Amino acid sequence: MQYTLLLNATYEPLKVISWKKAVVLVVLGKVEVIEEYEREIRSVSFSIKLPSVVRLLKYVRRRNMEVKFSRRNIYARDGYRCQYCGKRFPYEELTCDHVIPRSRGGKTDWTNVVTCCRTCNHKKGGRTPEEAGMKLLRQPKRPAWLPFVRITIKLKNPPRSWLDYFYWDVELEREGDQRPVASLR
Repeated sequence: MQYTLLLNATYEPLKVISWKKAVVLVVLGKVEVIEEYEREIRSVSFSIKLPSVVRLLKYVRRRNMEVKFSRRNIYARDGYRCQYCGKRFPYEELTCDHVIPRSRGGKTDWTNVVTCCRTCNHKKGGRTPEEAGMKLLRQPKRPAWLPFVRITIKLKNPPRSWLDYFYWDVELEREGDQRPVASLR
C-alpha cells in the first residue's frame, strides 16, 4: 500500500495517511499536491497521479499536545530498544519493566516504566536495577509532544519524495547495523 505524507500549511509534517484519503482531500480542495508517485488512478472523468506529499491549504492547530501513556508509546519513546541491554527487538518480543517494582511502591507512569526484553526483565525480576546489577541506558521521562512525533513515524524505507521533510538521525546499532532512521522534523 502506498502512503502519503500530510504536511501542515507551514510544511511541517503532521502524519502519514493512506493515498485514498489523500485523493479525497485533493478532490475536496483541502490540500495541494507537492510530490507525486508515478502510479496513476483513473476514473471515467479524470485521472490523477497518486499523491506522495500533500500540504493542507489551511493551518491546523494541534489540540492534544500530551502523549498518551501506553505500551506502544513506551516502546516508541525508547526506540524499541531494551533499556538494560541496549538491543532492539520487534514489538512482540518486548515487555514493560517498572524500574522501581510495583511491589515496592513503584508507579505505572512515564517516569518509572521502560522498554525491556524478556531476558533482562526475567533477570531483573522484582528488584531495582542496582540490586540486580543492571544499569539503565537512560532515565525514563515523559516525552515532549514534538520530539515524540519524530520518533513515532520512523520508516525503514521512506519514499524519496519525503526526504526533504525529514531530518536524518543516524544511529549505529551494536550488532553492526548502520541503516539511517528517518524521523519527522
